[in-house]
Amino acid sequence: MMENGGLQQTAAGWIRRATRVAVLTGAGISAESGIPTFRDNNGLWRNFRAEDLATPQAFARDPRLVWEWYNWRRSLIAQAEPNAGHQALVALEQTKPGFTLITQNVDGLHARAGSRDPLLLHGDIWTLRCTRCGVAVEDHRANLDPLPPVCGCGAMQRPGVVWFGESLPAEVWRKAEQAARSAEVLLVVGTSALVYPAAGLIQVAQQAGAKTIEVNAAETPVSGQVDCSLRGRSGEILPRLLE
Repeated sequence: MMENGGLQQTAAGWIRRATRVAVLTGAGISAESGIPTFRDNNGLWRNFRAEDLATPQAFARDPRLVWEWYNWRRSLIAQAEPNAGHQALVALEQTKPGFTLITQNVDGLHARAGSRDPLLLHGDIWTLRCTRCGVAVEDHRANLDPLPPVCGCGAMQRPGVVWFGESLPAEVWRKAEQAARSAEVLLVVGTSALVYPAAGLIQVAQQAGAKTIEVNAAETPVSGQVDCSLRGRSGEILPRLLE
């Protein structure tokens, strides 16, 4: 790993010369738009941790409580706007024929910024999925009423997200792995690198020979393993990398 200094120029050069670029984003890029992350005190809700609520077991035990938490999250996200980091990735996509955006975020900010077809590893908070018939529908209301929401078939709907203990959507994961394997550069933006299998994409890219660039406000478990680790806000660093 290199240290801050002329690193941004080095990283910018790698990106500029690459035609195939993959990007993995996590909660940090959304935090810059004011959305609390799971892993800080601002992410607590009524003294519950995300790990206590974002599970099939929690939903089976108290679906209304889980839905109240998701309503709270939807209302926060509805007030947020994509930031300069999101916009920089849209600009990058427009210059690279082989571009893939992979995100762990469920908030939809990448799509609102203009990113085309981001791979949603952990689903979409604006999707409701029936617990009986499996039909998924988009619903962008900030506050759903009644809770829990009900499908046309009469059964309860759940958030269209991947909960702790659930598998990632198989086709999305296949495309993400393929993108990491074929990338010349992998940008890792605002992710804690603690959640697997998403964090494993970094090693997939490295083993295939890609340059790996981390952009994060804090040090992570992969900071010492990537080719270049840039410390700071993605909304400030990404636009500079793409100048």
